[in-house]
Amino acid sequence: MLHLRYFVAVAEELNFSAAARRLHMAASPLSQRVRDLERELGLRLFDRDTHRVALTPAGSALLPIARDLLDRFNAVPWRLHEATVAQTCSVLMGIPPLLHPDLRSRVITLTDCVQERFELQRWPGSTMALATGVREGKLALALARLPLSDMGLEQVVVMSELMGAAVPADRFAERDSVALADLKELAYVAPAKEIRPPFFDVIDHSLAEHGIRDRIDLSDTGFSGISEVISCGMAFSITMLAPESPMRRYYEENVLVLPIGDFQPELKTALIWRRDRAHGDLKDLVALAREVFEAHLHR
Repeated sequence: MLHLRYFVAVAEELNFSAAARRLHMAASPLSQRVRDLERELGLRLFDRDTHRVALTPAGSALLPIARDLLDRFNAVPWRLHEATVAQTCSVLMGIPPLLHPDLRSRVITLTDCVQERFELQRWPGSTMALATGVREGKLALALARLPLSDMGLEQVVVMSELMGAAVPADRFAERDSVALADLKELAYVAPAKEIRPPFFDVIDHSLAEHGIRDRIDLSDTGFSGISEVISCGMAFSITMLAPESPMRRYYEENVLVLPIGDFQPELKTALIWRRDRAHGDLKDLVALAREVFEAHLHR
């Protein structure tokens, strides 16, 4: 099972260093474990050189099989628990950071709706951690930022939040919008990698394509650290336009959030769950969750 975990991580990342970081191990032993698996199966699973890693036809065929086996293996604890306990009354719902108040209100509504059968408890985490928790059965369902690399989970979009530019207020006084050309004199600063949703990598790529290539990389700090850099006039960032967004609470006095006329990204949040649990032990919970979150909100 460990060799299959190593294989799936490399197959999803297509990068041994990134897969090793995800698995909290060094790249060299990870590469050796993959070779061990290839030797045991008698098939080459990856084409690799110094510049790229790609799945071979055998690797592509193994990936869905390995995911299925890992899903079944990871499900053993909660399936065993449910088989030996008369009734499971406490379940976890994953919640991403800085959740919009309208979605938080729906979570409370769902908690009230299911209280006779389930004690729904909220569990915080990053997008990757929440998706992994749902896939492994530790979380009954979750709200997660899109895109998700794990397509083995069911998902329905529940909110789209319009985004704009957080800029130094003194440089853009009395402006009601900006253009990408206005931002080229500033560096782009994104949330630290350990806290940002994958969507911010998409934004970074789009900005680079539009000629905005200067970057400020921050670590060990949250949105308040980004605010400090913006308020000093050094950089801009991409954030939610809606004033009620929790992300807006972190900005300093000299930070202004404006729409971008020629670039209008949206951050989408989805309700995610495992298909087999929606037809099994959590059928009623998932059905009620879909009902509560049915309307797609735009903010």
